[in-house]
Amino acid sequence: MGNTSSTAVQKCLTSAVGGNTALWAYKGTPLYQLNHVKPYNLDIPVTPAVVTYPQTVDHVAAIVKCAADNNLKVQPRSGGHSYGNYGLGGADDAIVVDLKNFQQFSIDKSSWQATIGAGHLLGDVTKKLHENGGRAMSHGTCPQVGIGGHATIGGLGPSSRMWGSALDHVQEVQVVLANSSVIRASEKVHSDVFFAMKGAGASFGIITEFKVRTQAEPGESVLYSYSIQAGDAKAKANAFKKWQALVSDPNLSRKFASQFILSELGVIISGTYFGPKDEFEKLNISGRLPNKDESVIVLKDWLGVVGHWAEDVALEIGGGIQSNFYSKSLAHTKDDMIPDSAVDKLFDFIATTDKGTPLWFIIWDLEGGAISDVAPDATAYGHREALFYSQTYAVNLVGRVPQKMRDFLNDFNKIVEESLPGHDLGAYAGYVDPALGESGQEAYWGGNLPRLQQIKAAVDPEDIFHNPQSVRPAKA
Repeated sequence: MGNTSSTAVQKCLTSAVGGNTALWAYKGTPLYQLNHVKPYNLDIPVTPAVVTYPQTVDHVAAIVKCAADNNLKVQPRSGGHSYGNYGLGGADDAIVVDLKNFQQFSIDKSSWQATIGAGHLLGDVTKKLHENGGRAMSHGTCPQVGIGGHATIGGLGPSSRMWGSALDHVQEVQVVLANSSVIRASEKVHSDVFFAMKGAGASFGIITEFKVRTQAEPGESVLYSYSIQAGDAKAKANAFKKWQALVSDPNLSRKFASQFILSELGVIISGTYFGPKDEFEKLNISGRLPNKDESVIVLKDWLGVVGHWAEDVALEIGGGIQSNFYSKSLAHTKDDMIPDSAVDKLFDFIATTDKGTPLWFIIWDLEGGAISDVAPDATAYGHREALFYSQTYAVNLVGRVPQKMRDFLNDFNKIVEESLPGHDLGAYAGYVDPALGESGQEAYWGGNLPRLQQIKAAVDPEDIFHNPQSVRPAKA
């Protein structure tokens, strides 16, 4: 853009937000990085041109017009938890549209459809749905994540096998397009835009409001945690083989959620069963796993269940804490199980490699179930057939992520990928991986990418909604 404090942009933005200069801050504002930019991944420095705080959909539309008229890129920010800081544009000189003021909420007590503003954090969504009829929807475990990004990229969580992903709950959106028009999109109206927003939203527009289906809260849930007594690499590998066999059982109950978590502290298998304890015990999960210290809690309070997930997730990056980290993911279908020989090699590698940090963890997260009921080309989300994801993290608490930490995660993925030649595993766009470069687009959206590129050419030909790995317009 050149001069970010240019009079033209400032005048335009001031007009866009009705003359209220408190609703935007530009590069050069005192404490700009601390108070306005707030990057999530401190390893990726980004300085957007302007951070805006619109209060109405008309404000958003006018801000988008300012960006287009001044040749600037735009990215929405809901909770600000993008691993690549893509809510800040992912590169310098974008306009950020922070949606924190969009807190509207209502629920139709006959259809149980909820209307949720795009500024809500997941913790607030849980609380408001609970308070308005004991309702719920699928979403992830971190309460500080914003619904705006979460429900436009996937939105996977413990209840997704039972109810689908967060974006599968979305039935209609109000969205601002690149030409600054405001539309409502659903399967019946502006269906191409609706398809794109459900999996690749940040490339196509800014959602200000969601209409979502909701579910009745489960009456009782079982929270289980097994600390596996596995000292050496061979014992840990054996535990993973048993877990992989368990989760690949095609008859496994959809009420069952599970994670296999490996860290410096050892192996934990944990999750939730959405039903009473006697049902859970009939699954004989305990008998299908190796020696362990067992913890099983029964909760009838839904807020308690969701709150417990947030405590568990302290092991992950998941919280609201900024840090320097590197992360990668792989998607495995039922046809991409890791062969036993590769599991052995993988756990030997993990045991013997200098990781460059004591703070690392690997999470294999069970998916499938209701997520896989939706056709792969029904929404932009690219991994309907994924049975589980691996998520690898390395965190540096004292500065930039060194190459040794990156090499550890890269080599981990390489061992897995080389054990499955000819398999294109792909990656989850919710765990955005800037290291993939533009090949990330194929990894995130797979076979849906060509259609997304065509829609992009139709609704955002100038690529106004842009980040380093966003969908690019199809070439004419």
